[in-house]
Amino acid sequence: MKQKNNPVLTHYIVTESYLMTRSAALHFPAKQFADMLHNENSVYGIVIDMPVDPKTLCTLVVYINGAANLYFNNGGSYTGASQRYQTVVQAGRILVANASRILSECQKTTSFALPTAQPHNIFLLTKSGIYEKRVMPSAIQSESNDMKAVYFLYQQLMRELRSSQLKDRANAQAHKKNQK
Repeated sequence: MKQKNNPVLTHYIVTESYLMTRSAALHFPAKQFADMLHNENSVYGIVIDMPVDPKTLCTLVVYINGAANLYFNNGGSYTGASQRYQTVVQAGRILVANASRILSECQKTTSFALPTAQPHNIFLLTKSGIYEKRVMPSAIQSESNDMKAVYFLYQQLMRELRSSQLKDRANAQAHKKNQK
């Protein structure tokens, strides 16, 4: 008997360190950015879970000060780029500054389930609580203009992080070569 063509739901295998880091990011206190927040609904941080493939889940964490890090379900990470590259800081600040545009499209939540299959889980951190929106990248054109803008901005931040990662790798190779 042939099964119906249902999308496969992927449950990611995650490390304890990934879960702890993700939880810490989701519960990072607003008081760290008190001087940058205008009201209870000012977004001071964003945590975005992005499935990469059936085995890999990437979580982007970015705060209002431009700090941006990537964490992976296997325990890997890419951190500290905002301390070395101003382009990462700028992209992070622009993303967080624009995130409030989608606040009205989000639902307040106290549950932070990992995605299954393809949706990106976007969590907006505010003093008044955490708000969630799920977005299907393949259906981004059907989203609001504000959501499309935020999606574009976090893709831009991901490009800046990737560029930084490549620069770090090239610098490490050059340093290694000079050590010989």
